[in-house]
Amino acid sequence: MRIAIGSTNPVKCNASRAVLKPLYPGAQFVSIEVPSGVSSQPWGDVETRTGAHNRARAVLAQTGADLGVGLEGGVQDSEFGLMTCAWCVLVNAEGRTGVGGNSCVLLPGAVATHIRQGGELGAAMDRLVHEQNTRQRNGAIGILTGDLETRQSAYETIIRLALAPFQHPDWYTMP
Repeated sequence: MRIAIGSTNPVKCNASRAVLKPLYPGAQFVSIEVPSGVSSQPWGDVETRTGAHNRARAVLAQTGADLGVGLEGGVQDSEFGLMTCAWCVLVNAEGRTGVGGNSCVLLPGAVATHIRQGGELGAAMDRLVHEQNTRQRNGAIGILTGDLETRQSAYETIIRLALAPFQHPDWYTMP
């Protein structure tokens, strides 16, 4: 089995391998950066989920793999303020699709302001903690929770959720 991940971000790749390798022993993994087809800072669940779906389909088409993995992080408005959101879409060669999400954490005001002014979450978090490239490590979720949850562990959870139609295919009709 070949599993293609629609990103070269180490957090997304490591999360995909951590969840899928035990389920598909011997699977070969390939990681390719593919376009999400959405804005660089997705806003809301629909745009973020669309980006994940686009990535899964694009990487599947480009590689001819058996399973495509799309992961996308974004932000969303809530009654409490701006929050993170994340979605995973899995698509196999036969068209079976699984969707899982959503890891939400309330963002600090300074981060929300930066994003509302056109910035991206990763850059805003880098500024907050005076570091670089936090999105390829513990991410906003890890920073804000003191690593009780990390970007990788959150992605692992939503990948597991997206696996439902693959774990119980008889309960889900094909598109």
